[in-house]
Formats: sequence, structure tokens, C-alpha cells
Amino acid sequence: MEGMGLLVILFFFGLAGGIVGRIKGSSFLLWFMISGLIPFFGLLTAICYRWEDRELRRQCPGCGRVVKLHDALCTRCGTELEFPSVAIASEAATRARPAA
Repeated sequence: MEGMGLLVILFFFGLAGGIVGRIKGSSFLLWFMISGLIPFFGLLTAICYRWEDRELRRQCPGCGRVVKLHDALCTRCGTELEFPSVAIASEAATRARPAA
């Protein structure tokens, strides 16, 4: 019976970590697994994880796709990306601007 209590605790830590990770724009399943396998520290890591939609972006010179600033390769065309001199505003900043 003690093992069942542990599984319930692990499940709820996993669920909480998954929800926090998804809210921050990352994978629910990834954070569910991390938080479930490493209960307290996994959830704490999910809480401290960066917000994906607040990352600066840049445009790929090969195909024109907008990618995260920290990406080294374009996921569409495979172009190796150099650090740009100009960055594009984050998705969150773009949504926050009032329409003109």
C-alpha cells in the first residue's frame, strides 16, 4: 500500500510540472516525466524554466523562417545561423503591442 501512495505523489508532481511546462510554452510530456521522476526538483526546475514565447527571434537568411535567437540551425532548411546584428521582438512582446 505504501508504494501506491508514492505513485500518487509522483503522478501529481508530474502533472504539476507538466502543466507549468506547458504554460511556459514547452512540452507537457517532457515536464511531466521530469517532474514525476525527480519530484520536488523537477517541479522547481519547471517553475524556473524560461518562457518560450519571451525569447528574442531572428529571421533565417536561407528560407526566411523566423526562429529563436538561440537556435544554431534553421529547422526548415538546415542553414547554419550566425549571431545576428538585429533581433526580432519576442512573440509575447508582439502580442502585447496595441494595434495601430
